[in-house]
Amino acid sequence: MPRFDNFSKGLAIGIGVAILVPVAITTLAPILKPAARGAMKTGLRAMEKGREAFAETMEMVEDMVAETQAEMREERMQTDNETEETVIVDDASKEAAKAEAASKAEKSKTASNVRNIVNE
Repeated sequence: MPRFDNFSKGLAIGIGVAILVPVAITTLAPILKPAARGAMKTGLRAMEKGREAFAETMEMVEDMVAETQAEMREERMQTDNETEETVIVDDASKEAAKAEAASKAEKSKTASNVRNIVNE
């Protein structure tokens, strides 16, 4: 009786698979081909949907970035305007203070002239 060791078993299984795989492929090809095509279609559709979702998400992010940049520009302009108003107010108050000092000086000159006239 022949002895079947591991090598002989492996060889017999390999030969059997080599004979049966082409037969199975030719037999199952009409069934497997449409199934594989359907799986590919599903995968491609999922990929397209993923791209669309990614594009929409990117558009939303870009819109948010643009809105934030616009808000920051407005805030900068407001602070610049407030700074300019402060400078204008400071300039106006300095001019008012100068005018007041000039009028006080003029009054004191007038008062000293009157005193000089009275004292003479």
